[in-house]
Amino acid sequence: MKHARHDLDPVIHSPVRFSIMAVLVAVDECEFSSLRETVELSDSSLSQNVTTLERSGYAAVSKRQVGRRTHTWISATPTGIAAFARHLDTLRAIAGI
Repeated sequence: MKHARHDLDPVIHSPVRFSIMAVLVAVDECEFSSLRETVELSDSSLSQNVTTLERSGYAAVSKRQVGRRTHTWISATPTGIAAFARHLDTLRAIAGI
């Protein structure tokens, strides 16, 4: 019999990326600075972790002009939403709830 921990998603299992995904699955999209403040990360740490999520197909990044400034928006992809749900189900199985 295989222990449920083997089903944890290694990309989402990082506490930082888990926190980012938890925010993203709850909203349509989130502006970079709002996400940074919510998960309490530096710009560089958030950028690195969002890049990992984007490369895994779990997040999408878009840039838009707001006035004279470019803002970065991040959203969870359908693949990312499904992966996060599976990860939560695995955590619940491990916890026995």
